[in-house]
Amino acid sequence: MTDFRQLPLSEMEERVARFEERIYAAQHNHPPTKQWVRDAIHRKGAPRCPVRLRRLSYDIIVRYGDALADLFCEFPDDVIALAPYDIAIGYQPPEQDPRLSTVQALMQAMTWTDEWGTQWAHAYGGVGATQMGFPLQDWSQLDEYLTRIPDPSAPGRFDATKALLAEHGATKYTFGYIHLSLFERLHSLRGMANVFMDFYSNEAEVRRLLDALCGYLLGMIRGWAKVGADSVFMTDDWGTQLALMISPAMWREFFKSYYKTVVDEAHGLGLDVVFHSCGNVTAIVDDLIDIGVDALDPVQPGAMDAAEVARRFGGRIAFCGAIDDQHLLATTPREIKDEVRRTMDTLGRSFGNALVVGPGNILTPEAPLENLRALFEACHEQ
Repeated sequence: MTDFRQLPLSEMEERVARFEERIYAAQHNHPPTKQWVRDAIHRKGAPRCPVRLRRLSYDIIVRYGDALADLFCEFPDDVIALAPYDIAIGYQPPEQDPRLSTVQALMQAMTWTDEWGTQWAHAYGGVGATQMGFPLQDWSQLDEYLTRIPDPSAPGRFDATKALLAEHGATKYTFGYIHLSLFERLHSLRGMANVFMDFYSNEAEVRRLLDALCGYLLGMIRGWAKVGADSVFMTDDWGTQLALMISPAMWREFFKSYYKTVVDEAHGLGLDVVFHSCGNVTAIVDDLIDIGVDALDPVQPGAMDAAEVARRFGGRIAFCGAIDDQHLLATTPREIKDEVRRTMDTLGRSFGNALVVGPGNILTPEAPLENLRALFEACHEQ
């Protein structure tokens, strides 16, 4: 049998396109659940925990194809994530020629540069992409760089999501993705090691750049409101497996006020705010609640203790994710179902089902199909 990674690019793209077509068609046969999700995120009591299982690498779609689509058709998600372009590819204007194929970039060996000037690379056999080069090598370049920060209102930026919104926006709750919000974008421009030093050696420059990044983020929020998303899903990975990457005091000094500005803008436009950060971010959850974040994603298993999170923050913020995607690789279907039920009991049912249940990170092709079925069945057996 041919290794799925050795398939012709045309067949890979065909599998992805067929997968997309099938699962969205299945949504039409699924009862409307938009208000259920809204009630869960607002902690008003939902009939059950909403489900979001579509958190996938291209690799797993190409590997399993119709078999994976069958699961989504049988167990449709309650949430539709709107991501007009991949996190690593970035926005490609309509007139760009040639256009980079996302499937090709994330399935074959390739390097490319996004609209921010950050260089990315994908290694054959790997999942996702890695930053390799950073456009703001020296702070002497800052003035010039600020003149060419991407335009959040660029024509076509949200076009890839408009058809989905027109088709499903009335019945399904939608996440409008904003990848690399502030901290992640900062180190994608400067490099992680430089940023950690910059907080001490170049505070004025860091703040100037964050002012500009916050302005871009506000523009993206206005764009999502204009096309009709229900929420913004902001990604900024702050945690290691043990703690924040910087001290909570430094986080509050540099970032909290920006996030409050962003949350206030979203709420003023009628959008909920889902804040995504991998790792252990327990130290700043109270701060996220204080500035009005509606839901925390993904309450990462192995880094955060779900019972402690529930005890300290349950009822004051909703949760998303929380199922250990790594356990899918090496446990039994029964163990997976038990974990899903425990998680829903701990983070969801105790607080009016205020948990959008699903994997804590993307599902990868190493997960056995029988374990994926167990995950889908358990999330929907409520």
